[in-house]
Amino acid sequence: MFFSFLLTAVLALGPAQPAVLASPAVARVRAAGPLEPCKIFGSVYLETDPSRRGYCHGTVYVEPEEAFADVLVFKENNKLFADKAGLWADAPARDFADYVLLVVTDRSRADFSIHYTKVRSFAGCKTN
Repeated sequence: MFFSFLLTAVLALGPAQPAVLASPAVARVRAAGPLEPCKIFGSVYLETDPSRRGYCHGTVYVEPEEAFADVLVFKENNKLFADKAGLWADAPARDFADYVLLVVTDRSRADFSIHYTKVRSFAGCKTN
């Protein structure tokens, strides 16, 4: 009982922690680690403005040929059905997306490449 009183007194009389004020600048989205294209699913926003590269999780190249793409993507109409790798639903804005990817025109600058497929069962990572 005495120790709980002592602990309460120390906490009450100790210096208060300074409050951390949120900066008025917009916080940038940063990935926790390297982007794994085989684990991307859900709502995805494709950014085309290179000046917003800092807000993106990674860069992607839209491959015209299926044979050279790393991931085959099927566009879902509803986010609830985009529950496996390669099933993406278009997000209306950056703020509502699970992933924000910058679309680049040069394949060498992309983290991975995608190709859109019309068959849902083909969607996913290509195994080598």
